[in-house]
Amino acid sequence: MTKDTEFIKRRVALITLQQSYLYAMNRQDSGDVFKTPPQVPGEAPVLAIESLSLNQPPQVDGSSASKPITSNGADHPALKRVDTHTADLKLPISSNGAAVVNTPLAKPLDDAKPLERPSPTADQLKKYETLLASVSKWTEIPESTAKGAKKSPIREYERMFLTRECLFRYLRATTWKVDQAETRLLNTLIWRRGYGTDSFTADYISIENETGKQVVLGWDIHARPVCYLRPSKQNTEKSDRQIEHLVYMLERTIDLMPPGQETLALLINFAETKSGQGATVAQGRQTLNILQNHYPERLGRALVGNVPWVIWGFFKMITPFIDPVTKEKIKFNEDFSKYVPRDQLMKDANGNVNFQYDHAAYWPALNKLAEMKRTAYRERWEAAGKRIGEYELYLRGGDQRPLAEVETEH
Repeated sequence: MTKDTEFIKRRVALITLQQSYLYAMNRQDSGDVFKTPPQVPGEAPVLAIESLSLNQPPQVDGSSASKPITSNGADHPALKRVDTHTADLKLPISSNGAAVVNTPLAKPLDDAKPLERPSPTADQLKKYETLLASVSKWTEIPESTAKGAKKSPIREYERMFLTRECLFRYLRATTWKVDQAETRLLNTLIWRRGYGTDSFTADYISIENETGKQVVLGWDIHARPVCYLRPSKQNTEKSDRQIEHLVYMLERTIDLMPPGQETLALLINFAETKSGQGATVAQGRQTLNILQNHYPERLGRALVGNVPWVIWGFFKMITPFIDPVTKEKIKFNEDFSKYVPRDQLMKDANGNVNFQYDHAAYWPALNKLAEMKRTAYRERWEAAGKRIGEYELYLRGGDQRPLAEVETEH
C-alpha cells in the first residue's frame, strides 16, 4: 500500500468516526473559516469568574491506572456523593480578551436559551405511557451483551437513567414504535453495564486527554454544551481506551447540559491534522454503533472547520445519503460565531477565548464540575422518590415540579 493510499484511508476512517457523531445523536438553525478576530484597540481583557464549591480534584496521572470494574454497590461512581462545601473552584464564565483560559467555563451566557421542543401529541403521549409502564416493570437485566449472560437486579443509577425525556428520545429515534424503543432501551442499559460507561474514572481516561484532543468548553447560542474534537492533538496508539475516552467525554458533555437542554454541539477542527492521527475504519464502525444505538437524539449542531480536500470529497460523496434533518445540523467552514457566542468560543474558531490546554488545570476542573452537576442531579432524583420517568428539567434544577407532585394534581 502506498503512503498516499494509506493517508487517504486514514482520513476516510477519521471522518467515519466523526461522522458517527453526526448520524448517531439528534435539532436545527445557520456562514469564513477559522481565524482569530482582531482585538479592539484599548480594550482590556475581560475574564468573568464564577465560584463553584466542589470536592477534592481527581488524579490526573493515568500512567498506572487500570480499567475500573463495574460495582454493584453504593460505592459505584454513578452513586458517588460530593461534599459541595469542602473546596472552592473558580471558573471563568466568558472571556473577551487576551487573558489565558485553561479550565472549562462555568455556565452558559444568560441570553443562551434552549430551543423549546413541541409538545407531544395525544397519540405520542399514549405511546410514552405504554413504554413507561413496560420499563417500570424491569426488575433485573443481564450483566453484559454476551449470550446467556447472568442477570442481576436493576440498579438505582440505571433507574435514574430512565427519565421521561430519555424514553421520549428512544421513541423518536424509533419513529414512535414502542416495542423497538423498549428493546433499544434495554440494550442500552445492558451495554452500559458491560462497557463500564458509568464506572470509567477520570484517572483511567486521563492519559487519553493529556494533549487536549477533546475539550468541553462553553455553550452555543441555544445553550448546548460544546465539545471540541481536535484530531491534530492525537497522543496515543490505537486502543479500546480511545473509544472509551470518546464515550467518557460525551458523558461529561451531557453532565454540563443546563435545564431544558437535551442536545450537544460538536466543533471539529481539522487544522494541522497529519497522516496517522485519524481513526481506523474498525474504530469508526465501533463508534457509529455505540452512538447510533445508545445516544440517540443527542446531536444538536455539528460545526466542522479546516476540512482537508480528501474529507471534503468524502462528505460530498455521501451527502445524498444523509437524511435532511442530520444534514441541516452540519455546518462546514462557516463563521462559527454565528452559532457559539464569541466570548465562549476558542480564538482558533473565530472566538475571543484565549484557550491554552493545561492538563493539570483542565482535567481536574472538568471532572469536579461534572461531578458536582451529577451529585445535584442525583440528590433531586432521590428527594423526589427515585422515580422512573422523572422530569429532566426538574433533575437539572429547572422550573419544573417533580413527577410525584405533578401526579398528585391529577
